[in-house]
This record gives sequence, C-alpha cells and structure tokens, in this order.
Amino acid sequence: MSLRRKLKGKKPPEGWELIEEVIEDFEQQLKEAVNEEHEGKRKTELTWKIHRLHWEKNRFIYDLMYQRKVMSKELFEWLVREKVADGALIAKWRKPGYEILCSMLAIQKGNHNFGTTSHCRVPLRARAKQQRITPDVQTGCISCASGDGKFGGPVWWNTPLDEEDGAKLEENRTTWGQAGAGEPGEGAGGGGGGPGPSRKRPAAELDGDDDDELPDEVRARLEALKKSTKALD
Repeated sequence: MSLRRKLKGKKPPEGWELIEEVIEDFEQQLKEAVNEEHEGKRKTELTWKIHRLHWEKNRFIYDLMYQRKVMSKELFEWLVREKVADGALIAKWRKPGYEILCSMLAIQKGNHNFGTTSHCRVPLRARAKQQRITPDVQTGCISCASGDGKFGGPVWWNTPLDEEDGAKLEENRTTWGQAGAGEPGEGAGGGGGGPGPSRKRPAAELDGDDDDELPDEVRARLEALKKSTKALD
C-alpha cells in the first residue's frame, strides 16, 4: 500500500508537508527493493537492502527530532502511531551502546544461535579473525557496535571502506564473499542501500537552513549511501 493511500483521510500535524516528499522517496525505494529481481542472490540477501533503507529513513526522522531538534513532538508521535517511523528502533538509538543499532532483529536473542544477540553487535576488535568482516545474515550489517560505525551509521555489507579497512577485508575475507556474494562496496548481495533522498530541500525548510547546513555526519552518511549504490551499477 502506498504512503498516500495509507494516510488518506488522516489529518497530519503541522510540519508533515515539509518532510512528506522525502519520506515518500524512501517509501518508493523500499517498494522497489521488495520487488527487486532476486536471481543469483541467496535468500537472506534479499532483505539486506530493505533493512538499510529502513535504517536510513528512520535515521532521517531521528536526526530531525533529536539532533537538529526541528521536528515537533506532535509530528514525531504521529509518525510513530501511523507506523511511518519505527518508534522502538529510534528509542533504542537514544540509549548508550545502541547509538547506531542496525535493526531490532540484531538484539532479539530468540533469532540467533545460543540465545545471544547478532555478531554485528560485537566490536570488530573483539571478534575472532574469521568473523571480523562478516555481515549479519538477516540485516547485512557488519557492525553496529558503538565506535565501529562509519559516516554516522553502521558498517553495512556495502559501506565504502577506506584503505585501512580494505586491507583488513582482504586479510579477513570470509566465506560469504568467496561464495560469490561479493565484497562490501562491490555489491554483495546485489543490493545497494539505494540513493538517499534526492530532495533534501523540504527537510531543510523546517528551520530555514540550506542543504549546506546539514550536520556533517548526516551529509557524510547520505554521500556514502549514494556511493555504495553507484558501485552496484
């Protein structure tokens, strides 16, 4: 169901018109990710792009509400109530140690062996060598432990890596890459995060700032998302 149909007949709070275009952009990308061709991909890889887009959409809302503080509480609560925003995930981001959590699935112990959380919650420096650059099979997240993030977000399977990270990747390459799924930054699973919202202007209008006034962390994350998409073309 499209976002417009979902919200039809419901009067949104003031400020929705300023972010509606960006949210619709994310929703369209999510829809395309769901319908994307899956030939040549492992079953678990089909959801990786969806999880990353879900994270980016909610991080956009989180940044406006808690970082830039330009979104009203009324609008935020309406977005959560209408299931446009993931209230549980955003609430976790506000707790120490969960600042860049990739997904609620990563901390649901019932979904993992031995009743533990996902290995993407373990800092890279604390992992066994063979597990260091391995993405979570459900979310595609390599690490969302505090201190491991890049560009203000988790290290995803397709996050661009610098030379130092690339050296570690070569040294610690694991079976997921050898099996033909590709390496981070080269389209593992064939699904990029998708370009970030192509229209940032509406969000900036909330406080009258230009795009240049976006926090460096937000801008870097969006640029990284676009680069990872180009690497898959």
